Amino acid sequence: MGKFFTSVETFDYRSKLSAKRVDLTSINQLIHLRRLTLRQVDLLTQRSADIIFHNLTKLEVLEMYHCRIYSLEGSLTKDFKSLKRLYLHIENIYNVFYSFTEPLSSLKYLTFNNLQMFCSCDNAWLITWAKGCRQVEVIMLSPYAKTGMYALEDLICLSDNGLDTPNFVKYTEANCTTEVSFVLFAATCLGVLFFMLVVLVHNLAGPYLLPLYHITLGWLSEAMRSNTTGRYHYDAFVSYSGKDERWLGKDIVENITDSLYRSRHTVCLVSRHYLHSNWCSLEMKLATSRLQVEQRDILLLVFLEKIPPRRLSAHHRLARLVKTRTYLDWPQDPNQHQAFWDRLWAKLKPPNEA
Repeated sequence: MGKFFTSVETFDYRSKLSAKRVDLTSINQLIHLRRLTLRQVDLLTQRSADIIFHNLTKLEVLEMYHCRIYSLEGSLTKDFKSLKRLYLHIENIYNVFYSFTEPLSSLKYLTFNNLQMFCSCDNAWLITWAKGCRQVEVIMLSPYAKTGMYALEDLICLSDNGLDTPNFVKYTEANCTTEVSFVLFAATCLGVLFFMLVVLVHNLAGPYLLPLYHITLGWLSEAMRSNTTGRYHYDAFVSYSGKDERWLGKDIVENITDSLYRSRHTVCLVSRHYLHSNWCSLEMKLATSRLQVEQRDILLLVFLEKIPPRRLSAHHRLARLVKTRTYLDWPQDPNQHQAFWDRLWAKLKPPNEA
């Protein structure tokens, strides 16, 4: 039907609730439709009731008289960008979800005739929305009201037992307001506690968070390797500045954390270049953090040149290590180089060779 009358702007369809089902999906092909009226249409029998109203982006007026539908939700109205007037006279009891009104950006008048809803907190939003939305005038009609109209405060709903019809506003105040308030209170408290915890951890352990992260990552990596021949792959991890590379004769290790935790010791080759290197600063943090956690003699300092105390004082970790631990100086006299290597090897050799 729809594909033959795509230019139609007004469409009025009448059916019978007891009549044989007619597929109305083709209505969504009337893309120029501006006014649609459905009378006695049972949308409960439609295979996809929401699809009927898709593509109707130019629709300005929708009227439903004595129709049936299970619920009003956003899937029905998602293309109603131009809808200005909506008249609903639904025969059965149904739910109205908040998503139903979200696409209705142009809506001016919403009329409910003989509105029948379930007593559910899912419908509670309607009262607040109808009172607070200044753009839309919500009109409540009823054949049982003296003037034909009634206020939102007089709206009733059907309870779970199917018999009682309490006042809907009083029902929501008694059953839904507390729930929403509690959720907001709990969410606020958790948010404040989380913020305080973040601030506290940052103030107390800020400098250790990055090293701790790498330590944990190193332990996890080591645990997953399942090394059966021994825990360590290397005798020492060497931390040094790229400008001292000539002395060592190697490139900077790409995976610092992995190599550090697969080594029994960490050797820091300290020089003026070392003190200015961000990579070396990170390696020093990782090594000292590991030293504090494992409480073993795993860190060895080797000074490649004399560094004045005033320069060391600016590097707190290194200054503390120099005061509390032994270290080696690289001798300038070539005759003392062999003695240096002997002392270094004595520190680094495996325990079974001691």
